[in-house]
Amino acid sequence: MKKQKFEDIIASQGKLIYTNVGDSMYPLIQPRDLLVIKAVTEPLKKYDIPLYKRDSGQYVLHRIVKIRNGSYVMCGDNRDFPEYGITDRHIIGILTDIIRNGETIPVHRPKNNLWFKSMLYRRIITKLRKTKAKSK
Repeated sequence: MKKQKFEDIIASQGKLIYTNVGDSMYPLIQPRDLLVIKAVTEPLKKYDIPLYKRDSGQYVLHRIVKIRNGSYVMCGDNRDFPEYGITDRHIIGILTDIIRNGETIPVHRPKNNLWFKSMLYRRIITKLRKTKAKSK
């Protein structure tokens, strides 16, 4: 039996639920969390977490950190290097919920957005510390 593509599942069923692999969105997304991805129904905005497909065919779930010139700058919460050039043609769906230990956690809960905004400040401080350490 041929394995269905994520985009085909979303198109036919309206959503995709799959088990997280990787740590790029840790600690928001934990190992073995179930992720609920739904079709995009409104324009994406900063801090949304879309599922997208790179030109290589690899599926990635990262956060939008900037929107510029019709494309998105994406970065995992647990990563330091942004990815550029992601456009709407790459976007498959958007993360709406995380299911952890049987509990459904809405992604747009204010606590989660505040946590991410504080991550931005921690990244800046970390980069400044690294720059200062290299200059010594």
